[in-house]
Amino acid sequence: MKIGELKQIDHRVFDALELRIMTLKLSDEQIEILLSEKKPLLETDRNRMRIRSKRGHKEQELDICGINGNQFRLIMRQSNFNQLDFSIILAYCPESTNQIFRLRRYNGKSHFHTNIIESQSFYGFHIHMATKRYQDLGAREDSYAEPTKRFSDFHSALNCMLTDCGFDWPVDPQQKLFEENM
Repeated sequence: MKIGELKQIDHRVFDALELRIMTLKLSDEQIEILLSEKKPLLETDRNRMRIRSKRGHKEQELDICGINGNQFRLIMRQSNFNQLDFSIILAYCPESTNQIFRLRRYNGKSHFHTNIIESQSFYGFHIHMATKRYQDLGAREDSYAEPTKRFSDFHSALNCMLTDCGFDWPVDPQQKLFEENM
């Protein structure tokens, strides 16, 4: 190996370590606070949530500001070829960075998933959850997942996430009138 090649390899290793050091880590308590923060949606967000075709899949991203000022991104993807191959992600976007931290990920029934720490594998609809344990292991923050029967397609998974993660739709004036007359 030439000296120049050695320097090049060392530089790549240094870059990888530098990126690792800068990776955001959150405690389970911090994750729960971000999940429970109310995330108000506007009526116009309904149209902005429609996924649009790209190469081989449909996708959409929606930036949302929580009531405490935290920035979040809703990322939605679905395969054009397999309707059960989808992912709906709620990510936290720390201020003054270009990083995202995946708090939750609702996945379709398109692949096996394995929880490394628990040595548990399954096939089916599942919800990924950010945990401190998996961050400490050096894995992706949302590597842990649990199987679920709470959704069975893209739209029910999206509704499940919106319910679970503190999203608030504006009240429809017609619905409010209906509820008041009951």
